[in-house]
Formats: sequence, structure tokens, C-alpha cells
Amino acid sequence: MPATETIKLFHLPYSFMLPQRVAAERGYFADEGLDVELVERDRTCVTDKYIPSEETLTNDNDVDLYPICKWESLKRTWEFDDGRIVAEGTFADQPYAVFVRPDSDIEDPADLANVPVGVNLRTGQEYTAIRALEAHMDEDEVTIEGHGMPTDRLRALRDGEVDAVTLLDPQITLAEHLGFEKILEFENHMGIVGVEALEGETLDAFMRAYRRAVEAINADPSAYRDQYLDMLWKDEEVAPELFEDVDTEAVRAALDVPEYEVPELADRDDLDYHLDWMKQRQLIDADADINAIVSPIRLP
Repeated sequence: MPATETIKLFHLPYSFMLPQRVAAERGYFADEGLDVELVERDRTCVTDKYIPSEETLTNDNDVDLYPICKWESLKRTWEFDDGRIVAEGTFADQPYAVFVRPDSDIEDPADLANVPVGVNLRTGQEYTAIRALEAHMDEDEVTIEGHGMPTDRLRALRDGEVDAVTLLDPQITLAEHLGFEKILEFENHMGIVGVEALEGETLDAFMRAYRRAVEAINADPSAYRDQYLDMLWKDEEVAPELFEDVDTEAVRAALDVPEYEVPELADRDDLDYHLDWMKQRQLIDADADINAIVSPIRLP
């Protein structure tokens, strides 16, 4: 892919993806000779999840790069042939958390054995949750249940439809102000998937611009606070009832912009290790081949 061509970059409007937007809006991509077009779905129109399950991004939507959970990147590239993994990482010092109601008998992670935990299915977070929960119970005691977007999960927890849910900030802070109790934290692992034609030079330019955005945010996080909080206000538009009894200014004051990290180029051995785990749990085809999942330019 020539560096002068437009790169269609799918943007997940989650707080851990802030550097991607900053790099686009501050011209860091342009400074690297990349004409990046952010492709983002309107939050008010999203009722399930941002990345479609029934169509590909790289083929059906002509996207060149997209971020997604590490384990879902393995599944999506193999089962949908939707690009190849080019990079991975935690992206930010911002863990997932599991919340329960304040009157719950669940007091620690081991109490979640055989208790459905609400996640957003086929976004990848279910695999992250499964791995975290397995550290506290037998693998056959882990139970995951689909409850949609963060606001949907908060409603389901509030209304007693599920006894525990996973959340990321800023919804973690919102949940705390709603009175819910946090009982477990675990890391959020992401991947970046690109079209097969993505060349090393173009990817390297993308990573340099991303690094510049990370360094800018980490040097002056307060300057990016409004952008960081943007998703929370978008959630308020679609779920105003969750905010009715909450002091939004107190929520705002309690939120800190996290420290961001630069994704690393895809590590074949690391991804193969996670692929084996998915095979053992029958979460992916037994014949899934890491050589068809990781970008050829990143294979040894």
C-alpha cells in the first residue's frame, strides 16, 4: 500500500483508543505521509457492538486497519479471513473490572463460580473475562452471558437480570457512583488487524504517529480530558436514565486520563500461545493456523 494512499482506519470510540483519534486530529498521521480517514459508527445508532459480526471490515467495508480484542483478532482473522494481525498490546493502563450489586452475596472472584457474568459477546471481552475468571475457579465453572453495550450491562445489573458484569472506564467510574461494588480487575489486551497488502513501511509510519500521540497525551493528560470523557457523554445520550441520580460533575472529577502505551508489532509466539488456549477451550477451530492469522511480514 503506497504511503500516499488514504488509509481507512476503523475507530472504536473507547477510552483506550484515544491516541488513535489524537493522531488523526493533530495531524500526526499526515506528518508521516499518511492520509488517514477515521471510520466510526455513531454511538446513538449502535445497539449491539461497534464491529459487525456478519460482515468483514477489510473486505465488505474497505477498512485497512482496525483495533479489536486480542482473542477476537485471532478468531476474526481465521474464521472471517478479515485481514491479518499486525500489532498487539494493552494500549493503556486501564483494566477491565467486574461489578456486582451492593446487596450481592458475591464478595470475591471465587464467588463467581457458576454465576453468569455479563459481557458483550463477539467483541473479544468474553475471552479476556474467561481467562481472568479461570484464575479463581475451575474452567468449567466459568459462565459468560451476553448483555450488550456498557449501558446495557449496567441496566441489566441494576435491574437484576444478571448478577455481575464487566466494564471499562469511564463506565467503571459511573458504576462506582451508581453504588455497584467492584470485585475483580484484569488487563485489557488488544490487537490491530490490517489488510494483507499493508506494507511494513506504511505500518511503521502508522506506529510512529501513534507513538507521538501517546507521548503527547502522557505529557499533558489534562489537555485531553474532554476527548477522553466524550464516550461517557455519548452514553448519557443513549441511556439518560442511568445518569438521573448521578452527580455527573462528581463523575467527571473522579476520572483521570490513563497512561497510554504504544502497541507492539505482532509477536507470533505470543499469539500462537493464546491461539492454543482458545483451541483447548474449543473457542476456535482446532485447525486454526497461526500462519494464516499473523501478517506474513511479521512471521519469522
